[in-house]
Amino acid sequence: MSSESATATAAGDDDIIFDLLTLIRVYRSGRVERFEPTEFLPPSFDQTTGVDSKDITINPSTDLAARLYLPSSTTKMDGKLPVVIFYHGGGFCVHRAASAHYHNYLNHLTAKAKILAVSIDYRLAPEHPIPAAYDDSWEALRWVAQLQHSEAWLSKFGDLDKIFLAGDSAGANIVHNLGMRLGKEGKKVEGMVLMNPFFWGKERIGWEGEEREGVTIKAEVADGLWPFLCPESIAGNDDPMLNPWAEGAMSLAGLGCGRVLVTVGEKDLLLDRARVYTEKVKESGWGGAIELVVAEGENHGFFLSYPGNKKAEAFMERFVGYCNN
Repeated sequence: MSSESATATAAGDDDIIFDLLTLIRVYRSGRVERFEPTEFLPPSFDQTTGVDSKDITINPSTDLAARLYLPSSTTKMDGKLPVVIFYHGGGFCVHRAASAHYHNYLNHLTAKAKILAVSIDYRLAPEHPIPAAYDDSWEALRWVAQLQHSEAWLSKFGDLDKIFLAGDSAGANIVHNLGMRLGKEGKKVEGMVLMNPFFWGKERIGWEGEEREGVTIKAEVADGLWPFLCPESIAGNDDPMLNPWAEGAMSLAGLGCGRVLVTVGEKDLLLDRARVYTEKVKESGWGGAIELVVAEGENHGFFLSYPGNKKAEAFMERFVGYCNN
């Protein structure tokens, strides 16, 4: 090969083949760059909220891990705490349980709701394409729910008869798919919380095809995300894991939980998908209760601006009440 050809090949290796909202770039060479908007924080005792946290490994062979959160008042309380298993967002390809915005949010949620929170660190694409995130998330759920628990906090303080699944964006998508798998296996959890859930499809609905100012996620980006995450998916953006009412999807009547809380920002590109999802669940014949909360004037991920954002604070109160009713 001539030096000119070698130089051209090397330059081609630096071509960007995927760029998600300046959060992640993937190059033709296979190199992956992530640009985290916040730092990673270690587990610690949080002086502001009085919540302690620690990291544990669930499966050493896959590096599946979790961060547990426990309110300091636990030892003074009678009875055990509801358990919230949390799945972070980030398009299945960025963020971690240790990301500062998630760590801080779960400190506040744990303190206010008096829960035991378990934040799951699942494997990310493109190094680990879909379904790795779903496989890890299911394994983590099974690990948390085991009756004879080896983890001290869960064994001593967790009410394993009152488990909630919660997540945002890609994490909310994971929660939905876990709910469907639970129902298929004849099992259920207490409830699910889906925050700005990432559902999509081949056909535009609502205002997805319109140009609007201030929208942080563009339809063109959403169109390209699933093929990047799951290149072997035959159905593409109508994969039932991404589009719960696509052809071939299981009936939503099979959700394995008693109630569902959905929230989304009014300016979120995913608003109409959240609305349709809520209506489809209601129409399915599912026997539980589902509620949709739309945050007026807010965008994707608004709840993470707690404290300081009135809409985020209002939803935090709704989340707290949901866990304790």
